[in-house]
Amino acid sequence: MVRLELVGGGRMGEALLAGLLEAGWAEPGECCVVERLAARREELIGRFPGVRVVDEVVPADGAVLAVKPGDVPVAGAALAAAGVGRVLSIAAGVSTQALERVLGAGVPVVRAMPNTPALVRCGAAAVAAGAAAAEEDLAWAESILGAVGVVVRVQESQLDAVTGLSGSGPAYVMLVAEALIEGGVLVGLPRDVATTLAVETLLGSARLLHATGEHPAALREAVTSPGGTTAAGLRQLEERAVRAAVLGAVEASARRARELGS
Repeated sequence: MVRLELVGGGRMGEALLAGLLEAGWAEPGECCVVERLAARREELIGRFPGVRVVDEVVPADGAVLAVKPGDVPVAGAALAAAGVGRVLSIAAGVSTQALERVLGAGVPVVRAMPNTPALVRCGAAAVAAGAAAAEEDLAWAESILGAVGVVVRVQESQLDAVTGLSGSGPAYVMLVAEALIEGGVLVGLPRDVATTLAVETLLGSARLLHATGEHPAALREAVTSPGGTTAAGLRQLEERAVRAAVLGAVEASARRARELGS
């Protein structure tokens, strides 16, 4: 019996495995990846020497369910048949109740919403406990997701809101990055220069916000001189309702997550 089984060898499953091994959470021989595609199995075998990569579920102390929502019933039934000890699910929109029906009564289930920056160990994830999950199960789930970023606990009813904010949030940030780059090109910068400046501005601003712990409004005010260049730019953003658009994007994403879940 392996210590941890990742069901689904996609980008998120790969990121979790890499983070866990790098952090020393487990040894390669204690981990197993279940991946149906032969070509992908070969890729994973090449990247993670010593990790068992198979095409069918095997018995495990715990499993991470990292498959598409439509594949959950089959994958969950296979885990139940193998006698898995507990499950952390990152399958979008699949409730803990639905998972528990597939896995069987008494199997601890923790549901999570991670995001794509986990691929570079900068993820932001939220976890919620199912009916049979105890404190130790939540701590176990946090230890896995914590290898690739930060983790917060929420009620399951709040996971749709998490989807709207941090789950979909990277796409909003990428859109802003695109706009900044195009803006730089518009005012005369070479595209490579505009790209470097935009990326580093986003990265530096996030680090500043994280390091200082100050409210974003305070940091915005610190760089906005009366009648200055930043004030002129901010006026354009407010006139075009950028703030309202971001609020609407988070709300729309959360609403769609609820719809998909139902």
